[in-house]
Amino acid sequence: MPKNIQLAHSPDADDIFMYFAIKFGWVDTKGYHFSNIGLDIETLNVEALKGTYDISAISFGMYPLIKDEYALLRTAVSFGEGYGPKLIRRKDKKLKRNFRVALSGKYTTNAMLFRIYYPDARPVYMDFLEIEDAVVCGKVDAGVLIHESILDFDESLEVEKELWDIWVALAGEGLPLPLGGMAVRRSLPLNRAIDIEQILIEGVKVANDRKEELCSKLEKDNLVRISSDMLTKYLDMYASDDSVSLSTVQLKALDTLYKIGFDHGLWDTPIKTQEYLIPTEYASLRKL
Repeated sequence: MPKNIQLAHSPDADDIFMYFAIKFGWVDTKGYHFSNIGLDIETLNVEALKGTYDISAISFGMYPLIKDEYALLRTAVSFGEGYGPKLIRRKDKKLKRNFRVALSGKYTTNAMLFRIYYPDARPVYMDFLEIEDAVVCGKVDAGVLIHESILDFDESLEVEKELWDIWVALAGEGLPLPLGGMAVRRSLPLNRAIDIEQILIEGVKVANDRKEELCSKLEKDNLVRISSDMLTKYLDMYASDDSVSLSTVQLKALDTLYKIGFDHGLWDTPIKTQEYLIPTEYASLRKL
């Protein structure tokens, strides 16, 4: 049976960083061939709803909508710790209660938290690369910047609200902000899903161990949109040792995110994250 696996990820720097150690052949792929597809995160969310790809990056905030078709992977996860997406506006603009806001997609985690916190705002969904210009030009009153955009934006803009502060207001203190991760299609045989998760875990480990070398190669090959100094800063935020495998506190943060969504009527079933991970104990049972 062929071991060809479709792996879809976003073109932002942390996703590329966490996958390309595999792409460059630095990791033993155990005979699996990964074909990578790079699409923006909202497109990936929509495609996950259709069950398009074997493995896909997703926004954590939409996972309950695909939980029956996809299991969550423990690796290649992005959390904010005192930082995250930013709600920005023009410095000369005061926001009204029903302000018009550009969001990077209906199914993104930042959109989920934003809509709960600002129920009267009027969302407009667009590609995240277009949000800054839309605010500068006055097409919208404000916008939520994500990915590398949070590090450097037009001097006419300022931060109205940090999504981190919204998260703390909704979730309480002491938990990182869940943003995105990876999911694997349940139709794959379980033993293969376990293999793939271990390969991806190793890929993130190797990427972190060889960060300087990998960053240099990504920049040289024009695979990322930002320069090396900013790339290092961004990866320290979203692709680090904390991205290798979900920790106890990260699992608690995800459970809290899903409770917030359930309490606000976004889905009709409470979610406990541990129940939706790949049951890795199966690997040891097969050896008995």
